[in-house]
Amino acid sequence: MRKISVLIGMVLFCGLTSCANKNLKVTPPTKLTASCDCAACKQVVVKAVEKCPDAGPVQITEPDKPIAEVKPAEVKPTEAKYADYGLLKPAQWEEVDGLGQNKLNLSDLNASWPAWMQSCSTLVNKPMWQKACATAAQLNSQTGSKPTSEAILAYFKQNFSVYKATNADGTESGLITGYYEPILKGSRFKSAKYPNPLFQVPTDLVTVELDSLFPELKYKRVRGRLVGNKLVPYYNRAEIESDAAPLKGREFIYIDDILDVFYLQVQGSGLVKLENGEQVHVGYADQNGHTYNSIGRLLVERGELTMANASMNGIKNWARNNPAKLRELLNSNPSYVFFRELPAGLPGPLGALGVPILGERVVAIDPKYVPLGAPVFLSTTEPNSTKPLKRLMMAQDTGGAIKGGVRADFFWGAGNDAGAKAGAMKQVGKIWVFLPKDFVLSQPLKTP
Repeated sequence: MRKISVLIGMVLFCGLTSCANKNLKVTPPTKLTASCDCAACKQVVVKAVEKCPDAGPVQITEPDKPIAEVKPAEVKPTEAKYADYGLLKPAQWEEVDGLGQNKLNLSDLNASWPAWMQSCSTLVNKPMWQKACATAAQLNSQTGSKPTSEAILAYFKQNFSVYKATNADGTESGLITGYYEPILKGSRFKSAKYPNPLFQVPTDLVTVELDSLFPELKYKRVRGRLVGNKLVPYYNRAEIESDAAPLKGREFIYIDDILDVFYLQVQGSGLVKLENGEQVHVGYADQNGHTYNSIGRLLVERGELTMANASMNGIKNWARNNPAKLRELLNSNPSYVFFRELPAGLPGPLGALGVPILGERVVAIDPKYVPLGAPVFLSTTEPNSTKPLKRLMMAQDTGGAIKGGVRADFFWGAGNDAGAKAGAMKQVGKIWVFLPKDFVLSQPLKTP
């Protein structure tokens, strides 16, 4: 048997929020033993635990805004030495920039209420949220699901405390980007018109959780596959999409454009329109464990695009002009996302909280610093603009690129217009978090 420490060296990518169908949790046993709930796993030096709940999309931003305009100073360092929510600082309601301070902001609160009720459909099962969610359900019932903005503001002030999100260096501003749900053309059957498959989670993908043995590695995991009694890296993009694809039989929908498949993996979820008129929501199910590499940045490094043209649209134009080079470019990013078909009739894709997310009312956050499902008030500006954007949002999603105390990804909805806004959004903003008065915050472990 190989020692657990060997597994750490196999970490290829950490921080994603979904677990595989074989989900293993490292424990510190007195004697290393093999225990697992599947025959294929019998030789792994870890202990099997129950499957994690399905998680939502993962957004790894390939911005539409030119790379040259992305300022390194906007990206905050990792705050690894802080406990969960340790960077939230108590604040006063009067400090929340834009909340109820004019008729526009106040009237907008009722448009965010349905998203809050979505959060409560899950949070009501958690003790620290139960009272606040029960009170929300009462208000919802009394008003026919249409409480006024004044009633909503009074509800939050009576039942919640407000906190300001901060960074490790004490600053209060951070990077706000955007994401969206792309709309693709597809078929349930492979053909010359629809040759590019979406794959379900492979049956041989194994996920190893690391936090129980190494608490500082909370939210970290290793993905791989078993060869004998050894865990080895899972297949990369080139291997998965080769003629001898190892995932044969796991296809469930075929897409017309390979680049659309790639950007679907970047966004984490999408809507596929089939030839028969059916519309299918597909959502993130898992990832192969390899690191994400930006193809836009690679094209700039190669001199194929200028920084000003290295946007989503610029890359698509390059692909149309260089079809023979496209496959090699995509394979330079070894990361690969697997999908699942979501239930029909959903009002939006499923986020990491497990509820449908609503356009322009949901943000993805770092769950280490903002509780998943919490109401947050965002003060930023419109994409590529100085026009204020101040809105009550719900923290219902997470993302592989969304890291830090003041960091959010704004969900713009579905389609090309939403995609244009999402691709252009790279703004500076502030975040306030609303937590029930019963909520107990963890204390910081230590200051860096």
